[in-house]
Amino acid sequence: MDSTMRAAAFLDKGGVGKTTTVAHVGVALADEGYRVCLLDLAGKQGDLTKHFGLWQQAKESDDWPNITTVFQDEWDTIAEQLPDAVDQLIMPTGEGPDLIPAHEGLDGLESLLGSIDDPSERYARLDHFLTEYLDERYDVLLLDLPGSTSNIAYNGLWAARHVITPVRAGPFEQEQMAQLEADLDEIRAGQEIDITLALVLINEYDERQTIDRELFEQLNDDYGGVLAPEQIPSSQDITNAQQEGQTIFQLEQPSQTAQRALAAYRENARTLIDRAPALAKAETEPEAGQL
Repeated sequence: MDSTMRAAAFLDKGGVGKTTTVAHVGVALADEGYRVCLLDLAGKQGDLTKHFGLWQQAKESDDWPNITTVFQDEWDTIAEQLPDAVDQLIMPTGEGPDLIPAHEGLDGLESLLGSIDDPSERYARLDHFLTEYLDERYDVLLLDLPGSTSNIAYNGLWAARHVITPVRAGPFEQEQMAQLEADLDEIRAGQEIDITLALVLINEYDERQTIDRELFEQLNDDYGGVLAPEQIPSSQDITNAQQEGQTIFQLEQPSQTAQRALAAYRENARTLIDRAPALAKAETEPEAGQL
């Protein structure tokens, strides 16, 4: 790819499968030959890092620099003085993508970022890091964001510009989607940047269930242009693999539902590439004086 495609998994709700989606779409794209890096920004619990069985290793590694460091004023100076600073952030997953793991200090960034008066600077710090330090290394950057609106989430949305939204059938999914649209509209209006929904997909989809079919029909009516071509079926293999610190791409004998999920992830990953064109460098650079 001539430049880097970025996307962030986000919905102001936990437990919808954002982490699982980022992990599997990332591996699917790496299998297609893309250079992929995943960023675990969803908080100190480190779910994406745990998904690849790397949480303990990340905790035992040198505590500095880490993902929180890139949001601080001193990051550019640190990167200049430590030529391998970016390398120290990155861990190979063993499944194709690289990973920048979460850190326990992520939750403490809220107050730091909240103290920055200028929203253009407050929300552009991650974008600056990706533009200056990761874009030339990777074809695809996928961000796993917190399941709530926060300064970290806004940084991720600002930087990614393309949103992946997984949902699960339930009584409040339409309200959550409406809130997502409101959140994106607020960022678009307040920061004058274009953020688009690129992929909406249903996790644990069972077309035999009325509630699942109704959600699909509603999403198809409201978001037909961005609804994933394939929904992700419910499969115990996905949960079991995650508990083992891997994706279902690593299973030697996946069940039939896991095979359907694999095919769906592959197709959705290709669709994401088509819908979320790579950002030209000029589009992602902060304005002069922003940082």
